[in-house]
Amino acid sequence: MAYLSLSDVKKEYHTGSLTVPALEDVSFDLNEGEFVVILGASGAGKTTLLNLLGGMDTATDGKIELDGNNIAAYGKRDLTLYRRRDVGFVFQFYNLMPNLTALENVEIAVEICENHLDPKRVLESVGLADRLNNFPAELSGGEQQRVSIARAVAKNPKLILCDEPTGALDYVTGKKILKLLHTLSREQGKLVVVVTHNAALKDMADKVIRIKSGRIERVEVNATPIPVEAIEW
Repeated sequence: MAYLSLSDVKKEYHTGSLTVPALEDVSFDLNEGEFVVILGASGAGKTTLLNLLGGMDTATDGKIELDGNNIAAYGKRDLTLYRRRDVGFVFQFYNLMPNLTALENVEIAVEICENHLDPKRVLESVGLADRLNNFPAELSGGEQQRVSIARAVAKNPKLILCDEPTGALDYVTGKKILKLLHTLSREQGKLVVVVTHNAALKDMADKVIRIKSGRIERVEVNATPIPVEAIEW
């Protein structure tokens, strides 16, 4: 049984009497420890899909099952708990609290989590052992994104969702962040899903989900992913 399974998921938005379809008949299966890339042009439905996976929006129809639980059937309270406990988010812009140190930014995120990891150790694991007491303004863009990743990982979530995680970074730093995310999937067995428009990232993924006009165009299984160091864009 798949760890994350979507079955006939539909999302519609309503404006007055107008119905706008955003996603239609979306189905796919993902497993623990996979590094997955969702590819599509602007407006294809990538962000809508990410919002449904992260419990930030609800499906109009269909099932979204993570570890045997149908998230699509959750009410507001259960969705709040789901976002807090089961999902780690990594965004393009780091969303760190400027008046808190790197360590405090991670500590505050895990206060509401039951089975969280040690914030200090997680920051050390992403290469920030000597930056624990620095404020975001004292960190480079790559270091801030590492704090953001540590914040997501320290929750010990079932799923890590990344929305254009390298979009605000330079080429070299972006590669380092992607390598870090890939390592998380391999060494910690986390399901990592990266939403991007950068088609070059498909070569490092275990699975590639191509989305177009709100529909899954195809799901590609990559039997031999290549290291991010070998990818050029």
